Amino acid sequence: MKKWIDRMLGADKAPAAPVDTAQDEAATRDLAILVDAAYYRWLTASAGYQATADVEEHLLDLVRTLALDPAAASGLVPRIPELIPQLLRDLADDDVSQGDLARSVERDMVLVAEVIREANSAYYRPLQAVKSLDGALLMLGQNGLRMLLARIAFRPLVRMADGGFARRAAPQVWNQAEKCALASSLMAPGLGAGVFEAYLAGLMQNLGLLVAFRLAERATEGGKIPGSSEFGARLFAVSRSLSASIAAHWEFPPDVVHAIGSVGTPAATALTGALERGDQIAKLRVLIDARVIADDDTLVADALDSFERRCLGKLADSPA
Repeated sequence: MKKWIDRMLGADKAPAAPVDTAQDEAATRDLAILVDAAYYRWLTASAGYQATADVEEHLLDLVRTLALDPAAASGLVPRIPELIPQLLRDLADDDVSQGDLARSVERDMVLVAEVIREANSAYYRPLQAVKSLDGALLMLGQNGLRMLLARIAFRPLVRMADGGFARRAAPQVWNQAEKCALASSLMAPGLGAGVFEAYLAGLMQNLGLLVAFRLAERATEGGKIPGSSEFGARLFAVSRSLSASIAAHWEFPPDVVHAIGSVGTPAATALTGALERGDQIAKLRVLIDARVIADDDTLVADALDSFERRCLGKLADSPA
């Protein structure tokens, strides 16, 4: 795991910097709570119920306990496809040519389709449709291809759920994770954070939530999960700790691990800030796409500035 993560980190990284504290932190925190609450209620609408405090605490304890045993937790995650490490080795080589990359990608026609689809996405907005692999690789560049490969490498997580609510929720959680990764990477330059590091953190932060849903389904009768917003906020927090624990076990870069684990804490860095803002933008995008809120909802206007609203627009047609 460490080697392919290292290969993905071939691009230069911006140094971590403290998050700007001049903004009204209390107002930002309140808006984040509202967005998280709306997202959790939507996510658990099919299986949420009014659980007792004891049940809620038991489920949270299960996640906390697993976070202390990252080897066991990471054992629940599927392995990455064999083609991905080879491509990442190619990307780490400064002398690799466009033709070499094309020949490597051509080995998997599904990957070819992914690359062309990515090049035609709202993120890149080509003036004309990109139809060839060479054109798509030129549009993405090495960093864009690296982000795409990271997303593909993590995608098998969607299929790790056993059944019931966890299986139904997994694609929705992963959809939000992909959008979070993209939004975080868009926010990163303005905050002095590394683009690819922000992308990795966005992909990784929901891993603990997927595992938590599996644990909850096994521990509750009928595979249900507590549906209160307050429980959702606590579940998001402990599941991020689980994600950070697994990321550390996999030897992710320390700044990525720290960013995931420091969301909502005084230890936040620029990378944490990019992840937090990307997460909120992605949740709003999911809620808009699900028609839970309108794209001109006051929550969108209050929670996002003008640049963040442009990021929200870019996520409309982002890969999922």
